[in-house]
Amino acid sequence: MADCIAPAVAGSGLTHNLPQEFPGVNQTPSRPAGPAPGATHRITLPLRWGDSDVLNHLNNTIYFRLMEEARMQILYAMGLQLPAETGPILAHASCDFLRPLTYPAEVAVTHRLTRIGRSSMDFELLLERAGDDTGPYARGRNVLVWMDYARNRSAPWPPQILASFARVLEPAPA
Repeated sequence: MADCIAPAVAGSGLTHNLPQEFPGVNQTPSRPAGPAPGATHRITLPLRWGDSDVLNHLNNTIYFRLMEEARMQILYAMGLQLPAETGPILAHASCDFLRPLTYPAEVAVTHRLTRIGRSSMDFELLLERAGDDTGPYARGRNVLVWMDYARNRSAPWPPQILASFARVLEPAPA
């Protein structure tokens, strides 16, 4: 039987070439279970009177605060403990202001996962007035990166963190 086993090169992704009586052994390791692109999280947040400018328009900085609060609701729902030795950072945030939000209102903030990389995730965000189906008031984009804070370097997403994202985010419709 020794002649049917080819050695694997450590860290190369190569696997042993074992005979069929060892089912599943010839398979390369798969990515840990995590959320799939298209998965979403939606939360409704109230506007405060003081969030508005003199024209009763929501101040542009508040759109970013709403995105931040929605993001933190995701992370805390995952059970993430901050601070820690490793964790997420916000590497990018952008917002296109489409229509003015005015007080009083509740804002539905939806995160939609668009990409998962080795150490980063991209989200598209929609900010909509709750109960208003005429379309978004703002559209944003966030990139989260998993970091080793002590080394100040990105690190691969831990499998348990990917599993937590999968638990909190709603899968995309089939």
